[in-house]
Amino acid sequence: MVIRSINLETVCGVTSVLPENDRPEIAFAGKSNVGKSSLINALMNRKSYARISATPGKTQTINFYNINGELYLVDLPGYGYAKVSEKERAQWGRLIEGYLHGSSQLRAVFLLIDIRHEPSANDKMMYRWVTEQGYEPVIIATKLDKIKRSQIQKHIKMLKEGLNVVPGTKVIPFSSVTKQGRDDIWELIEQEYLADGEEQPLE
Repeated sequence: MVIRSINLETVCGVTSVLPENDRPEIAFAGKSNVGKSSLINALMNRKSYARISATPGKTQTINFYNINGELYLVDLPGYGYAKVSEKERAQWGRLIEGYLHGSSQLRAVFLLIDIRHEPSANDKMMYRWVTEQGYEPVIIATKLDKIKRSQIQKHIKMLKEGLNVVPGTKVIPFSSVTKQGRDDIWELIEQEYLADGEEQPLE
């Protein structure tokens, strides 16, 4: 994907109405500080278009990034951060659930998991929850540069077993430092979710 234009087109909070987009949407979910904003910046070829915060749980909105007028990258709020209140966590849950149920253009959910560690209880819950909404999430194993090359397959197996993934689930290792995995993610998006024959030809 050659990035020609980017526009943060819509920001949805708890009380916002979801936009009625007419282009495919690709959503990204993950717990706080897993590297979601860094991944989205890497996909957009920008250093800091998606705001990166040192404060976990900072993203409390759904952000719609219009890419080339062809599709939307949708940044979902980070989940599972302990220092926010139960009320805030419940609001984020409703926000994400409302989007997963309410979007007519959502094509895929990418779930970010830290490749270094076994999936947390929140990771497992989010994976089950997304599958229960009818989606088969693609797993993006972040922080790839933090482990040795010889450990990659072992850690991918650990993630798959920890999440008890559906057979055939795609796992893409990714590093925001080296950008390894970026092209694989774009290739998957273009082949699987933009060329499904249901959309009007993209300009």
